[in-house]
Amino acid sequence: MIVNLEDRFYKVFSNLPLGVREETILVINDDPITWKVAKLEIDNKTPLSKQILEKLAALKFI
Repeated sequence: MIVNLEDRFYKVFSNLPLGVREETILVINDDPITWKVAKLEIDNKTPLSKQILEKLAALKFI
């Protein structure tokens, strides 16, 4: 399921205007997460990336 969420994330991310990638999309543990930060976490498959993907899916962003 996470792989599918990753694919969905990359599809949405690739279509975002460059300026939008700097905008905060989530707050996890009081830390703001931008599209760029989310991509870095997902690229590196960090433990935080799973949380990011699940929250973005729940919000129907991906």
